[in-house]
Amino acid sequence: MSAEGSPPALGRAIETTRDHVRGGNARDRVVRIVSYSDFLCPFCRRFRSVLLNLRQAFGERMEYVFRHFPNERIHPGATFAARASEAAAKQGKFWEMHDRLFEEKPPYGEARVREIARDIGLDMDQFERDLAAPETLARVEEDLEEGRRHGVNGTPTIFVDGVRYDGAWDFFSMADAFEQPVSERIRRSARAFASLPASGGLVLLIAAALALICANSPLAGYYHTFIQSSFGIGPPGSVLSLTIGDWCSEGLLAVFFLLVGLEIRREMTAGGLTDPRAALLPVIAAVGGGIMPALIYLALNRGTTVPGWSVPTATDIAFVLGILALLGDRVPTSLRVFIAAFAVVDDILSVLTLAVFYPHNFEAAWLIAAAVAMLAMYALNRTHVYAIWPYLVLSGALWFALHSAGVHGALAGVVLAGFLPTRPTPDAAPLLAQAANALAALEYAQAESEELGIGKEDGDPVLDWASRNLSAASERLLSPADRIEQAVAPWSNYLALPLFAFSAAGVSFNADLSAPGAVSVLLGVILGLVIGKPLGIGITSWIALQTGVARAPKGVGVQTFIGAICLCGIGDTVALLLADQAFTNGEDAAIAKIGVLIGSAIAAALGAAIITAGSGSTIRSEETPATA
Repeated sequence: MSAEGSPPALGRAIETTRDHVRGGNARDRVVRIVSYSDFLCPFCRRFRSVLLNLRQAFGERMEYVFRHFPNERIHPGATFAARASEAAAKQGKFWEMHDRLFEEKPPYGEARVREIARDIGLDMDQFERDLAAPETLARVEEDLEEGRRHGVNGTPTIFVDGVRYDGAWDFFSMADAFEQPVSERIRRSARAFASLPASGGLVLLIAAALALICANSPLAGYYHTFIQSSFGIGPPGSVLSLTIGDWCSEGLLAVFFLLVGLEIRREMTAGGLTDPRAALLPVIAAVGGGIMPALIYLALNRGTTVPGWSVPTATDIAFVLGILALLGDRVPTSLRVFIAAFAVVDDILSVLTLAVFYPHNFEAAWLIAAAVAMLAMYALNRTHVYAIWPYLVLSGALWFALHSAGVHGALAGVVLAGFLPTRPTPDAAPLLAQAANALAALEYAQAESEELGIGKEDGDPVLDWASRNLSAASERLLSPADRIEQAVAPWSNYLALPLFAFSAAGVSFNADLSAPGAVSVLLGVILGLVIGKPLGIGITSWIALQTGVARAPKGVGVQTFIGAICLCGIGDTVALLLADQAFTNGEDAAIAKIGVLIGSAIAAALGAAIITAGSGSTIRSEETPATA
């Protein structure tokens, strides 16, 4: 799973030879601000007054970079103004034009822009030539397209020290962000790290590495004592008295499965799985990618080691997408979408495998209680109850019922995701009116206070009323499911999954490979991941494309596709969980986990090497003519 809710990072670093840069000449630490702006945007104009105050306060310690993001549909003439500023830049007067365009009261036409150009002393013949030059428009469009690719949806969008700033735009809030006390530095560093595509996979890898170090060092005794220590409610042996490892497995993974469920639902309603035909290729590929590794494992294993067939069937989407992101432009967007959709189906198959094949100490009576909890959540959903806490209470009851029934309790997260209510997309006009009304009341109250010479105090009724209205308007933009996903994603990526990996990946490399079936388990898992996973995905995809029942991702080279499906052999935390569930013998589980680690490393190196080597010819389907 990728980190949700993390602010995007600045797509392109500041280039003094290309960007329009003002300030930043101080010897002390410089704060770098990049603003994607529109000369005719009223919000950019208001934000500019804050920037002027910040520049006055920080002086050369603030480096300001202007990038174009004209919205011609909403602000006719914005693109012409942007081109005019670039034409002025050809004569070394970008900032003079920038300041005059923002100071001029809109709307203003092309004639007035030309008058401004004359006023600031431009050579008008050269200005007209540069204004009409194709490279001038191309320069504006480059900023526009680049902004869209990196989280810019409106103006102004502000990046502070390379990370999008989503805080308040008032002077004091931004000044606090610039000054960076210790807490702010930690917060900003965390946000910058979370914005990296591979950050979740990196934390997971570190946690697994720490577990391996602990399990293969003098700390091994302490590590295993901690993981196996009992913690819970009631006396040892009671239903809620579990080991730390079990709590990480069944408790923390419920958070991860909640996000899996939300991702599945989003893809089925608004993503890659909305069109059945468009979604068919990743679905078929995921089924093939689950069957082939299991067959390879079963071909090498008999007797007591057979239950481990499921271990090499799960893919770690966090690592795969992280590596694809690091490979940059070598990987087309359409292939990333295919892998994400494939991962959704792969997650579904993993969840079903846990539920169907590995129930322990099964108690059917508790399934009645689980059904009651699910019916209650369904009733809340159908009656449009949007408060979150009733769903959380019922999901806790469902977790307890599933655990008591002998079914993996973490599956409660998937069920909760299915019943969390969504809302229709809100009508923007009433919400905008509500927010504007609240802000207008604040502006009037502030003007009145300044006129009377009195300050505003905490608890002021106007502030309280405006705050409640602004909060109501902003909360309506997100459904309860969206709010839960944003709130839970960081905890899942940077706490729940790493803790589970730390508890599950601590296997000793001194495992006894001479034990009966040990080598076959190890080889079955490694070959299942490295060979079975890409082979299953490749064969089933080829059949689907040749028979015309699915179509290939657009613009994807054969070699790039092969490299991507090799990356799908990276086993994930669910693979470690399946190893624990499949084997009652801890030694077999440890060997299977070693196989997951080795196989994942080989798959990652192989896939990255194949993609880096070249893209090859484009994949063809029934919609790609042979003559193309």
